[in-house]
Formats: sequence, C-alpha cells, structure tokens
Amino acid sequence: MDKTIAELKEAFAAPKPFYDDKHFPRGFSRSGHFTLLESELLQQHGHLLRRLHKQETKPSNPLQQQFFDTFTQHTPPKNRIEKIWAKYLDLTTRKHKVHTLSVQNHIHRTQNHIEQQEVEPSLD
Repeated sequence: MDKTIAELKEAFAAPKPFYDDKHFPRGFSRSGHFTLLESELLQQHGHLLRRLHKQETKPSNPLQQQFFDTFTQHTPPKNRIEKIWAKYLDLTTRKHKVHTLSVQNHIHRTQNHIEQQEVEPSLD
C-alpha cells in the first residue's frame, strides 16, 4: 500500500538536508536523473535514508522499519521514498557504460588492415 507524500515526509523527517557532491555536484535537480519531486524528497530526507541504509540508526516508526527491511532483505521498493532511494543507489553504485560516436578507432584499424595486406614478405 502506497502512502501519501505527506505521510512519507512526516515519517522520514531528517535533521538536516542531504547533498552528494561527489556524484551530483550540481545538485539532484540539475542532474537530469531525478524529477523535481524526487530531488526535493531526496534532499530533504536523504540524510536519514542514508543512515538507515547503512544501519547507523535504528528505525523509529513502521515506515522506517519497512524501508530498513526492504533494503536489508533486498525486496522490491514499495513506496515513493523507497523507490527514490533505490534509484539513487542504482545511479551511485552501478557502473555506467559510456557510448560515443567516435569512429577514429575503426578507421585506424581499417588502415592498418589495408597496409598489412599490401606488404608482401620477401624470401631474399
């Protein structure tokens, strides 16, 4: 059962805002990965979510306990806060593939292949 945003905000009230300058130096909202609501929730509640995830603090209400259980038992996220934290973890822990449109390597290999075909061994 999905809780409302107001209920989640109340259940995950954090003492200070959360920033991750290492992975998102321009902020969550400017990263292009989070919606405005997601970035707001992450910034407002991420400090507590990180502490719960790293088991640095104990859950103090049923929603925090559910969050804790979700990430310790590796079950699918059920509410918006859990989904945002799972998305954050995915973006910060998974290795990303970078695709480029460069063709220089292909051209270089093709030229080397042509040069190798033109060279004939001599038996002198």
